Amino acid sequence: MKSGTIRALLIAGPTASGKSALALSLAERLGGTVVNADSMQVYRDLRIITARPTGDEEARVPHLLYGHVDASENFSTGRWVTDAVRTLKEVEANGRLPIFVGGTGLYFRALTQGLSDIPPVPAEVRARVRGEAEGVATPDLHRRLSVADTTTARRLKPNDRQRVLRALEVFAATARSLTEWQKKPGVPMLRPKETLAVFLSVDRDALRARIDARFDAMLESGALDEVRALAARKLDPALPAMKAHGVPWLMRHLRGEISLEEAAEGGKADTRRYAKRQETWFRHQLKEFRWLTPESALAFLGNATTSRQS
Repeated sequence: MKSGTIRALLIAGPTASGKSALALSLAERLGGTVVNADSMQVYRDLRIITARPTGDEEARVPHLLYGHVDASENFSTGRWVTDAVRTLKEVEANGRLPIFVGGTGLYFRALTQGLSDIPPVPAEVRARVRGEAEGVATPDLHRRLSVADTTTARRLKPNDRQRVLRALEVFAATARSLTEWQKKPGVPMLRPKETLAVFLSVDRDALRARIDARFDAMLESGALDEVRALAARKLDPALPAMKAHGVPWLMRHLRGEISLEEAAEGGKADTRRYAKRQETWFRHQLKEFRWLTPESALAFLGNATTSRQS
């Protein structure tokens, strides 16, 4: 790589901010490959409800790490990093520009700062911990964690079942606190000087309107049928795919508990709250990202062509 060359573009932002459209436009202009950095768009069962790129959009430029994971899997940041390392090498070997796009802050932090080298939890340990957790309320599991790993328990919400189970698994496998492991610095895939990184900033009222309109459009495109098919699989409700924005509300509607209108409003409200959390997280955790409107981000990142040829 020549000095000063940009190896990758990083496009983050709140949900419904126009990230995918921007990535597609830049990929066509710069000879890029779009790489997913959204923790829900990895699930093949959730194309519509997570607003994954359409088949037509995927045909215009290469799209990678979309819909390659089954909803029955508890996909982790560590697994995404493994996939992303392989994908980055593949894209560069093909002479294309990697364009990472998504709203999952942990993925971007792992990309640019590295992921703590936590030893893999043996399958038998994971099975034992999860077997012992069957039928146990999440707050009770959190109390177990408080005894084994007080430090980690203090920073986890008592109802965050997946993270509580993860901490219990790590402690069971290593006899060390998850927090202690996470303090060990990781090795970044990409150094800051090798990237152009932006966070799309959209006016709050405009973003709210976009979120609501997109949810309505997803319903018109078959999101309810998609969730109905997912519900038929009778998967563990604690799995990440089962908690994608809109999924729990639409499942309640399918069970006859609430109207479709109530389910839609619940899904929209959850999504709006999530967008706000995304903005707060990136502002404090990834300060190297430049905050730009979608329009100004297109012009800024378009200059990557010059950087690549320097």
